[in-house]
Amino acid sequence: MSTGSERPTSGTAPVTPRLSYGQDPSQWVDRYDPEGTSRGTVVVIHGGFWKAAYGADLGAPLALDLAARGWTALNVEYRRVGNGGGFPATFDDIHAAINLVEGDGPVVTLGHSAGGHLATWAAARQRFDSWAGGVEVSHVLSQAGVVDLTAAFEQNLGDGAVLALMGVDASDPVYDQTDPMRQVPLDVPVWCLHAPDDVNVPIGQSSTYVEAATEAGATAELVEVTGGNFDLIDTSTETWQVVVGLLDTIDS
Repeated sequence: MSTGSERPTSGTAPVTPRLSYGQDPSQWVDRYDPEGTSRGTVVVIHGGFWKAAYGADLGAPLALDLAARGWTALNVEYRRVGNGGGFPATFDDIHAAINLVEGDGPVVTLGHSAGGHLATWAAARQRFDSWAGGVEVSHVLSQAGVVDLTAAFEQNLGDGAVLALMGVDASDPVYDQTDPMRQVPLDVPVWCLHAPDDVNVPIGQSSTYVEAATEAGATAELVEVTGGNFDLIDTSTETWQVVVGLLDTIDS
């Protein structure tokens, strides 16, 4: 699996230089600019159970497609487990990357799997002193996201991926800062897209989160899709069109 170090090119690829937010080789963002006035910014956060084996190449096709649809898209790379990531470095990187957003309009975090966890967490990050200030998230789209970190630890999702990320088990109060389930209600709308046949991240991650969020008075919706875990990040699928359709409901 590529680690996402090469920037893809196409007939519509932007010319914006790769943006760095730190000295580590994984601390960068590719910004894809639309033609004309931007509808806002979508911050694309790739998944892969927070592991270094998976990189921002997973998010690049999404960013390209979103730019073609009028969005400014930031495809984020960050330190992962195995290359300097884990708590708090991975979270520090997502915070710093989002703070690269410029311009007006909504700021949407769009994340897949582990990236869905980080995308949802990012909307609450400024509650904590370590990540206070900076650019605020206005909407969250979680694609098969690990949004209940405590349950993911208990279920041993990703063969111990949560323990590898956090370094401690879910009884530690540090999970209060990192588990989206413990941060409901958010102040922004959240869509949790998930397929019932997802064998990598069970749909219960999303359904339980949405139930808790709505009971707490938040705006949250479970959107059931098809295609398991990966159709959500394949721009040729009908499932990706569901993602696009939700973005179309956001006012610029």
